Amino acid sequence: MIIPTDTLVLVGDGKRMLFLRNRGDAVRPDLRVEEVEKQENAYDRDQGRDKPGRAFASFGANRNAYSETDFHKVAEDNWAKDAAARLNKRAQEKDFEQLVIVAPPKWLGELKKHLNPQVTNRVLSYVNKDLTHEPTDQLAKHLMSIE
Repeated sequence: MIIPTDTLVLVGDGKRMLFLRNRGDAVRPDLRVEEVEKQENAYDRDQGRDKPGRAFASFGANRNAYSETDFHKVAEDNWAKDAAARLNKRAQEKDFEQLVIVAPPKWLGELKKHLNPQVTNRVLSYVNKDLTHEPTDQLAKHLMSIE
């Protein structure tokens, strides 16, 4: 992968967002951290303790169970929506001309739902990987190794 100079790189997942900028060139990228955001998102088992609910039929003895809300997933989806809102705003302010997004597939899919055409037209690449735990100095090496 080639990352041109001044390209914005978002590395995110359900708990973290890193906004980096390539201050090097396409041959030797130098990704510098611009912004780091973290959210506390406890496991679903720690957020909701209700038993699944029951729905009763309007006549007869039929009952149906329905699942409870997965609060952990809702928080991750909202985090992706927030990341998209940030990218949309930055695109509107002409903060970047080119963008690389690195995220796990599920989070990336949720993020894509909320991106404006102003952002999607500037995306050079979507990378379906979770690299949020990688040291920032290793991120460029990982991205350069991707074809």
